[in-house]
Amino acid sequence: VSLEAGILQPLHMEQFYSAPAADTVVQQLLPISEAAAFPEPPDPKTCSPQEYLEYYIFPVLLPGMAELLHQAKKEKCFERKRTKFIACDFLTEWLYNKNPKRKDESFTEFFSIPFVNDWLKDHPRPPIPLSLLLSEEAASIVIQSFWRGYRVRCDSEIQELRQWQKQLREDKNIIKRVKEFWTKQEAK
Repeated sequence: VSLEAGILQPLHMEQFYSAPAADTVVQQLLPISEAAAFPEPPDPKTCSPQEYLEYYIFPVLLPGMAELLHQAKKEKCFERKRTKFIACDFLTEWLYNKNPKRKDESFTEFFSIPFVNDWLKDHPRPPIPLSLLLSEEAASIVIQSFWRGYRVRCDSEIQELRQWQKQLREDKNIIKRVKEFWTKQEAK
């Protein structure tokens, strides 16, 4: 949604992806005339909600949203129904690291952010399913190995061998013989 001329207009995804940098997206979303409307910063306690959003929130949040969309495209979120990419986590990490108060500090990963650690202690997350953690290549190897195993187990000769082993176990009662063997060994 664009805020040009105070009218909400839809933005197409191509506008986000065709932009070479997040700054271009911000310029598209906040025209220079609106950005220049405030020669000096308005007082955050007394300004209107629109002024507060346009001066304090949008210049910080919109580049983060643009980066979020670029990362979502890299993670193939627009191609699949389920992915391991968590947009809120990405945006939290991005905003935390781009905070002007942390200008000289090194990059901090999401799970190393102090308030995230505190939150996750009280609200642990369920583990991410293996299907989302595997790469496409690794997942295809797992699927192929299960399929090959299934095909081998369906072979008539293998079925016959498995039946023979099952019958042998039942006839000879291997479990009972192993127990008897170990009791004799312990008795010695």
